[in-house]
Amino acid sequence: MYEGAVQNLIDELGRLPGVGPKSAQRIAFHLLASETADVRRLADALIEVKDRVRFCEVCGNVSEETQCGICRDARRDSAVICVVEESKDVVAIERTREFRGRYHVLGGAISPIEGVGPDDLRIKELMSRLSDGQITELILATDPNLEGEATATYLARMVKPMGLKVTRLASGLPVGGDLEYADEVTLGRAFEGRRSLEF
Repeated sequence: MYEGAVQNLIDELGRLPGVGPKSAQRIAFHLLASETADVRRLADALIEVKDRVRFCEVCGNVSEETQCGICRDARRDSAVICVVEESKDVVAIERTREFRGRYHVLGGAISPIEGVGPDDLRIKELMSRLSDGQITELILATDPNLEGEATATYLARMVKPMGLKVTRLASGLPVGGDLEYADEVTLGRAFEGRRSLEF
């Protein structure tokens, strides 16, 4: 549609997740209208993140060192591992301030449609961490969708012979939600996970 550098920029922006053709075009023209110093800061930040950021050798979380801050923190409970799909899930759980264990980032979820199988995830690394016998509980915090459920089921079956306590995050109705807008699966999970009220 456009020519040369502008179309190349739109094409590259359009390859980003969640950025469609119209958004890519809008971002490209925003960058064209921006000051050169602002665009250079963005470009420098992109290059810096690629140069400095790696994945933690223990859990797979993003880190600027060989181990992330959570894995280096001696105050964390090393006997409990929470398995998540992506690093952004670690951030979400940390915001709750409820979990004091360690993490394992799989790097995705099993999805035959997208060609992602167990060998494409960090499952071997997880099994290696579990083999030392120091882990007492494995919390499966994969997304509550088809791929996340398949991944959680696969992992639960793999670790069952180890005799570990395996738990799954509860799922159900969001706080502030209305029953009439809940889908059947979410409402069903809410019934399964119901608890007693104590007064």
